[in-house]
Amino acid sequence: MTPTIGLFPANMHAAADRRGAARIAALAEDLGYDSLWVGDHPALPSPRVEPSPMEPDEPLLDPLVTLGFLAAHTERIRLATGIVVLPQRNPLVLAKQFASLDVLSEGRVIAGIAAGYLEPELRALGVPMEDRGTRTTEYLKAMRQMWHADKPAFHGRYVSFSGVDAHPRPVQRRLPVVVGGHSAPAHRRAVEHGDGWFGFMLGLRAAAEQIAALREVADEYGRETPLEISVCAARRLTPEVVEAYAELGVHRLVAIPPTGLPLQELEAFVVANAPTRLGARPV
Repeated sequence: MTPTIGLFPANMHAAADRRGAARIAALAEDLGYDSLWVGDHPALPSPRVEPSPMEPDEPLLDPLVTLGFLAAHTERIRLATGIVVLPQRNPLVLAKQFASLDVLSEGRVIAGIAAGYLEPELRALGVPMEDRGTRTTEYLKAMRQMWHADKPAFHGRYVSFSGVDAHPRPVQRRLPVVVGGHSAPAHRRAVEHGDGWFGFMLGLRAAAEQIAALREVADEYGRETPLEISVCAARRLTPEVVEAYAELGVHRLVAIPPTGLPLQELEAFVVANAPTRLGARPV
């Protein structure tokens, strides 16, 4: 199996304005990257506290707004959230946004979701830390109803509806959902409800451990369809490194540049990590 190469993040720093986002997206598509990935933090702690991944003044565009912009500046490359913190968003509104993006991009969306981990952000958005996981699973079930059910309806603890509908539906017959997270609950959520799994900043040993744990859960639940495994690698990509991840069962490696590169250096990074230079599969 030869993996493809994605690019993260397409909505931060030098890519967090009109010119930078459009140039990086077009360059990645021309070079054969298979996907553009965007991050999500609506409200970062200020001042920064651990485990916040960013300073509060670092530029970060909204993921769905950014992907809508990138859809208009590309033709083939897939557009992925990596990831949206699902319990922080209204599931019916988010379902409408993803469906609209899938229509406008002609079926190129990957909906990456996770439960989140940043307590000050969750609290500011009205989500108790202790129930973020159950909310995530319930919200995802509700979103699938709005995307694919003939008569959408869902009745749960946190969201309940019937007698409503939303069109247009996604172009993709089944809009793919990638579940992020390295915990046992995230693994179960991916196996039970996802089409793929997203691991962030994993070296080879950590990736091997995560993939082994996912396979154990898949065996436990009797899942027959393999999860698509996407990993944002925590090391510089080379042809040898790409091959090593592929041997673990990784389908897609997501390249991540050093933080805060100016646009010219970010472009150089995208060129240096092009699929053909890494022995990966161009798209």
